[in-house]
Amino acid sequence: MADIKVLDNGPLLVTGEVTLLDGEGNPMESKNQMYLCRCGLSTNKPFCNGAHKGKFESTVRA
Repeated sequence: MADIKVLDNGPLLVTGEVTLLDGEGNPMESKNQMYLCRCGLSTNKPFCNGAHKGKFESTVRA
């Protein structure tokens, strides 16, 4: 089972076993813990590289 946590003003934290697929459905390298970009500023998409700091705001609450 995997968990996805939306981090305030930052990426998605994905923990657990998941299969990460690209836009064409091809599997990508994945790990048991990944930070996925939400801001669109990362040069290492779909992974976060910290480019959001001070440039992206989002606080998600259920």
